[in-house]
Amino acid sequence: MATELRPDIQSAKDRISTRMGAGREFKKLESYLWEGEVVDSVCVGQYGRGTGLLVLTNSRLLFLVDGMTGSTFEDFPLSKITSVQWSSGFVQGTLTVYASGNKAEINNVAKPDGPPLADKVRAILAGHTAPVASAPPAFAAAPPPPPPPPTVPAGWYPDAQNLTLQRYWDGVGWTEHTAPLA
Repeated sequence: MATELRPDIQSAKDRISTRMGAGREFKKLESYLWEGEVVDSVCVGQYGRGTGLLVLTNSRLLFLVDGMTGSTFEDFPLSKITSVQWSSGFVQGTLTVYASGNKAEINNVAKPDGPPLADKVRAILAGHTAPVASAPPAFAAAPPPPPPPPTVPAGWYPDAQNLTLQRYWDGVGWTEHTAPLA
């Protein structure tokens, strides 16, 4: 019996060119996601000694290997990523993530899958686009952030739903106005 994937995970899976080596990871991915976290993009690659799934969500980039004898999981919060680099060969390439002074290389990424994911991360880092803002209708997104105490003056504050944005507090409630986090 095939396990049905959450709509955001299925959509990301449907957009990649190769899934070889990540079947178990797709099935287990939802259990690694935080409440309200939404999958935007995925690709298959090798990190360390395992082949697994690289996942871009609305709050982080994570790598997951769920093998027969063990598993590996590492995440890179978007707020800690300073840059990403894509370098390619004839068929495959390497996505390098620079975060918190560290460098992680995800190798053997299919050439059609790596650049779009790298470009999305770069756009988020540059503030040109926000990662997936809300969960698909098939499941509930996290509730809106609670208002700050009444003594907080009107102004721009970090958005609890998207760590790359700030939202305007008008002194009474949150508005729909957002801007890239300065």
